[in-house]
Amino acid sequence: MPVAPGFRQAMAWLHTWFGLVLGFVLMAAFFFGALSVFDREIDRWSIPATRFEAQPMPAFDTVLRPAFERMQPVPAAVAAMSARVDGPMPERYETVVSWSAYTTHRDPVLALYAGYEVPNAKDPEEAIWAYGTIDPRDGTPLPDERLKIGSGFFYPMHYSLTLDWKNLGIWIVGLSALVMLAALASGVVMHRRLFRELFTFRPGKGRLRSVLDLHNLTGVVALPFHFFFAFTGLLIFAAAYYFPVGHTQLHDLHDLHAEVEARETGLPHQRAGVPAGLADVDAMVAEARRRWQARGMAGEVGFLVLQHVGDANGYVSVHRAGTDRIALVGQGIHFRAATGEVLHEDPPPTAVARVSEFLTGLHLQHFRHWLLRWLYVFGGLSGAVCIATGFVFFVEKRKRQHAKQGRQGARVVDALAVAAVTGTLLATLGILVANRLLPDDLPARGDWERLAFWGSGLLALLHAGWRSAPVAAGGPNPAWREQCWAVAAMAIAAVLLNWASTGDHLLRTLGTGYWPVAGLDLALLATALLAALAGRRLRRRAVSAGDAATTAVGREVARA
Repeated sequence: MPVAPGFRQAMAWLHTWFGLVLGFVLMAAFFFGALSVFDREIDRWSIPATRFEAQPMPAFDTVLRPAFERMQPVPAAVAAMSARVDGPMPERYETVVSWSAYTTHRDPVLALYAGYEVPNAKDPEEAIWAYGTIDPRDGTPLPDERLKIGSGFFYPMHYSLTLDWKNLGIWIVGLSALVMLAALASGVVMHRRLFRELFTFRPGKGRLRSVLDLHNLTGVVALPFHFFFAFTGLLIFAAAYYFPVGHTQLHDLHDLHAEVEARETGLPHQRAGVPAGLADVDAMVAEARRRWQARGMAGEVGFLVLQHVGDANGYVSVHRAGTDRIALVGQGIHFRAATGEVLHEDPPPTAVARVSEFLTGLHLQHFRHWLLRWLYVFGGLSGAVCIATGFVFFVEKRKRQHAKQGRQGARVVDALAVAAVTGTLLATLGILVANRLLPDDLPARGDWERLAFWGSGLLALLHAGWRSAPVAAGGPNPAWREQCWAVAAMAIAAVLLNWASTGDHLLRTLGTGYWPVAGLDLALLATALLAALAGRRLRRRAVSAGDAATTAVGREVARA
């Protein structure tokens, strides 16, 4: 039974306006999601002190324990916690809730976390946390004030826009993902012949037709990718943020489940209050590796946790890295901290848990599969192109009509589209250029880098609005081509500044096979080339449009 024209028109309205209103958020989610696939590699580029090969989990006694023992919360964390404490804050925190170390097959450095009990805290279960990064080869602390641009900025931008107040950014991105699912469904209704869209791109057919073809092509080619990642992103954050029923409506049941789980696994959730020593953690790690090998599993350690350190209820959890599978960290083996005896070995997951681990792992892609990682990048960038061409099609279809009616809608949307597309590129390049220009010992260096990002984006928005006057008359916005040239210049500048500030030019990094830095430099050069080609094409189109307008005016004068 054919779909009624009225229903398809309703779906077209839904697709257009949902995509337009929240497309600017989805552009950030797709673009920075694509960059986040290689967030650790971007970290290596932005922090030259970490430019060495990935390392395994180091020995506990010689490397990890000294690093944990010197960790303390930073003053900002103490100040934030003081409002939730009855009485003064201690000079030093001694009662350790947990020590943990985390690494992946792409991390040369090691991330450390230490949680401490706070005396007289209003919520006795709330801990204060300290974070650190070390060189796993010798335990040397690395400066924590350096911004990890990939994992510490681009990655959070992908799912939270770095708007942390009341988790506002997570809610905005979640709403946008929900709207995206509606836009995808309505797009399928609009384009019933999806298979034909895969083979329909007519670059010489005319600007409006070509833009629509590219919009349809990028939307259809990566349709499963777009749907899957919007859906799994909502699932990942649902329990923690959107529907936290375990800690609200089901709070008592949640606590009861924790008690039952502690009895069944032997992993207590509370301290006993009885001091106890710590057995050989390295021996526990070796035993975990032996057990994994007996089960035919790779033995790389990804996550090491010491819970209730110095207490009789203390235990050590050794989790296997998930480089050989899609599911995340798991197959944990847990030991009594005081004696080293095995308390519990994680059983095979249930069918429901297995599905959950698979979906979560497929979204977060911590596995070792470079081809699939690149497919993720192309999927994310195709989503960004789909949204960008949607903006362009919206403006091109309406700007002449708006010009005749004296309306400014197309001009406003075009300026915002420039800021969302080329402006996002300029903001990204702005933080990379600032990263190579700012002195290493500059106080609050990370804040200056963030300021460079937001400042570059704001300048791009102001420039797009200032140059958008021709759109109100039905013409093109010159900001598109001008910002394309700016993107090309800044991308080349970032590569040259990396060379000048570190000596790691492309010939060196390619020669040594250090792809985290070489890959980003090559990506920057490719960006510069594509931006220059786009700017040149837009310039030719503007000249052709100008010549056509001059010819039309001449004809009018001749007739007069």
